[in-house]
Amino acid sequence: MATITFQGNPLHTSGELPQVGSKAPDFCLANSKLQDVNLATYAGKRKVLNIVPSLDTPTCAVSTRVFNEKAAHLYNTVVLVISADLPFAQCRFCEVEGLKHVVPLSTFRSDFADVYGVKLINTFLAGLTARAVIIIDEHDKVIYTQLVSELANEPDYESVYAAL
Repeated sequence: MATITFQGNPLHTSGELPQVGSKAPDFCLANSKLQDVNLATYAGKRKVLNIVPSLDTPTCAVSTRVFNEKAAHLYNTVVLVISADLPFAQCRFCEVEGLKHVVPLSTFRSDFADVYGVKLINTFLAGLTARAVIIIDEHDKVIYTQLVSELANEPDYESVYAAL
């Protein structure tokens, strides 16, 4: 279990992020067509997992826009924006915002948040995810992790792109 804060108040996660150097746990998430996708869907590519509580919040929206802008210039890399939002809402958000370089994926019927240790527990936000960034290389090895210590803050983008 990890501890982060939301507006200074402590929150706990269901576990820890995968360790750098470890094989990334497989996952099953729903895409905008309600199809299941997993690590094999993105085989041979680097994967940036931008994990957010909900695209319907200002910080999550900003981080998704920033990652969309950067993703357009990344070689052999897919940016997956993972949240508990329904796929329909994720798709609508990306369409309205004109985001074409990120792939929204939903945890709504998945154990992803538990497996990756980002599920918020013991809080009014229980069931949503902590804000985190995980980079998985083309061989499905975890090469970078960042659990954002304050849920209302954006990730450290410079560290993410330095890792890439």
